[in-house]
Amino acid sequence: MDAGLECIYCIVRKADSLFSKYEADKDKKLKFMKEVFKVVSMSEKGDTSPYLNSKIIEMLNNEFNLGDTYYEVKKEYNALAISMEEEILGFIYDSEDKLLTALKYAMIGNFIDFGAMDKVDIDELRKLIKDVPQQLIDAEEYEGFVEKLKNAGQIAYIIDNAGEIVFDKIFIKIIKEIYPNIIINVIVRGDPVYNDATIIDAKEVGLCNIANVVENGTAIPGTQLNKINMKSKEIIDDADLIISKGQGNFETLFGCGKNIYYIFLCKCDLFTKRFNIEKFKGVFVSEKNVKNIMYSK
Repeated sequence: MDAGLECIYCIVRKADSLFSKYEADKDKKLKFMKEVFKVVSMSEKGDTSPYLNSKIIEMLNNEFNLGDTYYEVKKEYNALAISMEEEILGFIYDSEDKLLTALKYAMIGNFIDFGAMDKVDIDELRKLIKDVPQQLIDAEEYEGFVEKLKNAGQIAYIIDNAGEIVFDKIFIKIIKEIYPNIIINVIVRGDPVYNDATIIDAKEVGLCNIANVVENGTAIPGTQLNKINMKSKEIIDDADLIISKGQGNFETLFGCGKNIYYIFLCKCDLFTKRFNIEKFKGVFVSEKNVKNIMYSK
């Protein structure tokens, strides 16, 4: 999905905010922001918002030698989510449909996103977790998903953020309990970008103990099929079913025509407009049905 006008505004604002965290000199900032505008102005058709964001982050890293700028944030939210894991599993096992309930928790976990938001309010996260039963999932879409699971031999599960990865681990655990013969391959980012999950996070939260986890070879906060490594591309191509988490993965994958189910919270104005729902409400939709609900009134 091409970066739209709203995305460009957001990219520029985010670049301004991040640069200002490390450098107060106005002349240096002006020079940097000119380079940001150059990247945006030279973007081509097919360049997604996550791809352009990755180029800006690369520029910041070159400027300040930052490394993994969200390392401590990722550890904090991984630990927070792990502290909730046992209680969440209890709610899932006590529910009438543990797969549906686990899906809702995976959806809520997408709130932990420092790419789409400047801060992640822990109190708001706790509220969203408490209100999980009120998150709506389209019944027909869910029934179709269950039928696909019943017939799937391999699943590609594309992770989004640290912290959120614990909610994904829980969802994967439940899928494996109900469908023990399914092979689940998990794809994470190849290098740090924002608070997106890498193999380090997967190991830290124990996801590598229950699924095969593969790095995608990029620092793009999404899954750009023409940029990821061959191993990840093969996993996606060979999968009977793909589960894609988060807005960035949606922006880079939508339109590819593969058998994908997208799960995310709408966290920015563009997405609330696209799907005509309130901020922090969830979307669970298959690739084939996205156009039926996008821009609906």
